Amino acid sequence: MRLYIHETDKKGTIEPEIYGHFSEHLGRCIYGGLYVGEDSEIPNVNGMRTDVVDALCKLQVPVLRWPGGCFADEYHWEDGIGPKEQRRRMVNSSWGGDVEDNRFGTHEFFELCRQIGCKPYICGNVGSGTVREMSDWVEYMTAEKGSTMAELRRANGQEKPWRLDYFGVGNENWGCGGNMVPEYYAHLYRRYQTFVRTYDRQAPIARICGGANADDYDWTERVFRECFREPAPREAHGYMDGYSVHYYCGAEKGPHKGSATRFTQEDYWYTLNRALGIEELIRRHGAIMDRYDPQKRIGMMIDEWGCWHDAEPGTNPDYLYQQNTMRDAMVAALTLNIFNRHCDRVRMACIAQIVNVLQSVILTDGPELVLTPTWYVFHMYRTHQGASLVPGAFAGEEMELTGDDRFRMPQLQQSASVDADGVLTVTLANVSLDREARVEVLFDEREPKKAAGTLLHGRVNAYNSFEQPDVVHEEELTGLQRTERGVNVTLPPCSIAAVRIL
Repeated sequence: MRLYIHETDKKGTIEPEIYGHFSEHLGRCIYGGLYVGEDSEIPNVNGMRTDVVDALCKLQVPVLRWPGGCFADEYHWEDGIGPKEQRRRMVNSSWGGDVEDNRFGTHEFFELCRQIGCKPYICGNVGSGTVREMSDWVEYMTAEKGSTMAELRRANGQEKPWRLDYFGVGNENWGCGGNMVPEYYAHLYRRYQTFVRTYDRQAPIARICGGANADDYDWTERVFRECFREPAPREAHGYMDGYSVHYYCGAEKGPHKGSATRFTQEDYWYTLNRALGIEELIRRHGAIMDRYDPQKRIGMMIDEWGCWHDAEPGTNPDYLYQQNTMRDAMVAALTLNIFNRHCDRVRMACIAQIVNVLQSVILTDGPELVLTPTWYVFHMYRTHQGASLVPGAFAGEEMELTGDDRFRMPQLQQSASVDADGVLTVTLANVSLDREARVEVLFDEREPKKAAGTLLHGRVNAYNSFEQPDVVHEEELTGLQRTERGVNVTLPPCSIAAVRIL
């Protein structure tokens, strides 16, 4: 099979934020996953787990979304500042009814972002919060000094304001964020976003509008009808800088989503078919956005995506803890390739969630840590961040994947980019469970001088456990052959590859 890469035809920048992550006060994501406290026997810096931070730094995580999720619309930020022993305790009614003691709040979140080296993305409370509460929070975080909120921040130990890159005005307001109709949310959005003030003109805050659940195109149409405004002079994007979309996939069966590790081939193909479906969502939501914003100044922010399976047996079902197999890695590879190819509209994406929840890149158990197959995909794809998308197209036949016509898809999926140093990255996914793929990668002009790559492969239900943490891991891609016009690559069944070519 041939893959033609048009390496000189740069189509736009793959924003680093496409490789973002999402963290919520849910299960063991924050407590025990990211944060253990300063007095923990688990090695930490200012309460943040050293091993987790190190693993995330290796991914070059660009942005982290917090505090939710559904939790965001019951979170009141003043409960999470000041001396920890004096912070208000609350019932986390969104996730299991646990008592949340707010040990991890605004200061801790910005400290985590500092250690990881990522941009902060905060989601504000519209469902149960007030305009003043949101306005005060922004002032607390970003005003220099003099105001009551700025002085309160300084009294709590943070002299200088933080840089706040992204602020989401509510979360899933069509559901857990208030069960609103589009026009009602749109009118609230217009009001609330007005008070997400920029106190430092050199550091503007991007305002993100709460968007649709999966294929709810009606929500997008009705919200844009009420919310879109042409930017005024010296403004970039009118009322909004980004529009959020959420999309999850799995092998749903009635009330159950299916096991993360015990699944059939039909489940595999169904899940991959669902993953590929995100491309239609991008196109159709994007087509609505294009009517209002043909210049594509507003970014589509797919700030919750990933596989949602049944919780692992023996764990609290409200904690959404699940294992992570090669099937999940394949979903991540296909999805990131799609995001790359649509970087003209998709400006951010946050996989859900970063540690111990849903399709996480890391699992922890006390002092132990496991890197999931999805972690390796993000590690392999990290060189796309900030690079220029270049188009590619396969010449070859489609493979029928099941005995019926429901699930048909190309055997190979790809995306390609060129970085500032002229190095070309091609990421490939062979979805077949029984056929290798021999790929001749051909370029318009480039005569490859060097080529190297890495590979992730294994049984479709293979995963890393605390007892066997290296069952699935990244390894050298052997057998690469340079030619005058390109590179020859052989991929085993159920595999993902990243090839770097100079």
